[in-house]
Amino acid sequence: MQKMFFNPTSDTTISNTAGDKWTAKPDTKASEKIKYSFKNNIVVSVKIENGETTWGTASTGPITDYNEKLDNTTLKLSKHVDPKLPKAQNDLINQVKESTSLRPEVLKMKDLTWKYLMRSAIRGKNIMMTGPSGCGKTMAAKSVVNALNRPDFYFNLGATQDPRSTLIGNTHFNKKDGTYFSEALFVKAIQTPNAVILLDELSRAHPDAHNILMTVLDQGQRYLRLDEADGSPTIEVAKGVTFIATANIGNEYTATRVMDRALLDRFIIVEMDVLDKEEEQSLIEYMFPNLPSKNIQAIADIVGGTRQELKSEAPRISTHISTRNSLEMASLIYDGFTLEEASQVCIYPQYDASGGIDSERTFVKQLVQKWSYDPESLDSGNDELFNIEDTDMTS
Repeated sequence: MQKMFFNPTSDTTISNTAGDKWTAKPDTKASEKIKYSFKNNIVVSVKIENGETTWGTASTGPITDYNEKLDNTTLKLSKHVDPKLPKAQNDLINQVKESTSLRPEVLKMKDLTWKYLMRSAIRGKNIMMTGPSGCGKTMAAKSVVNALNRPDFYFNLGATQDPRSTLIGNTHFNKKDGTYFSEALFVKAIQTPNAVILLDELSRAHPDAHNILMTVLDQGQRYLRLDEADGSPTIEVAKGVTFIATANIGNEYTATRVMDRALLDRFIIVEMDVLDKEEEQSLIEYMFPNLPSKNIQAIADIVGGTRQELKSEAPRISTHISTRNSLEMASLIYDGFTLEEASQVCIYPQYDASGGIDSERTFVKQLVQKWSYDPESLDSGNDELFNIEDTDMTS
């Protein structure tokens, strides 16, 4: 495999350090990456493997941070070296600095958030990913696992009715062996050095799970007691183990539980933001490259409309359309559904229909109808949301 880095000199051209220039063909993946890199002042990465060329971006810092004394075609990162620091610390700084190149393109996350997430995982911190439902918390956690290439274990605590069985194990009996203890996979997980353990839906877990995890997550204790009886064995958490939890925090999540402050204090918090309209559109384009641009623009506009409305002083809806749902809409349209049909089965059921013309569902329907009834607006460049107060439409 050969990987090269180039300096974008315009929306369509790149050059190496010798000044040789290449121009990308319009409407290609290469031209998209060059335009993005030029706009954001970062370099273009080109990977050639098994005769195939993959274009990407290396979001590792502004171009001015790169070493100018380079090979003809390869742009090498300038390393951070501080002679006053131990080698391990310099290596960590460089690992974090270069980590943005390991972030998958499908994950739309700010560089700072990703670097903080990676640094915390490398340091073995307990990380809690918070944010609205469907914003990519679990995807981000799994992306860290893949980027670090460490042993990983997944536990959905929101679906667990018996926390003790899931986190510790059970006592069994049969005629051959008599009474014996079968430890849970979680016991093996915490004994695996440098493992990344994902605790999904922690805010929906039974309080008993929170109690069991208290000593496991405490940096000063880091052990799991198999039984509460005096003298019962304890399992030490192995060196380098990182716990990443996901949680929905807020009044709209009625099935969640209030987490003890002592438990929350055992985590550093990484907050996931909802995507803006441009980021949503970019994600759908990446996931469904063959979907017509007018459909992608419509979905992004509808989703962005709900999020913009929630930011108003008197929002007419109680929740926004999640990224998970916007991708499901795109999937349905890709499979032959119309925009209106995809909205009927995927979006409308999430909004209350009571209240007639003033209902939440009417508001969302009118966002959809902007595109359903005015196809010319797809090419007009008019991004203004449908003015509901001026319409006669009813549900």
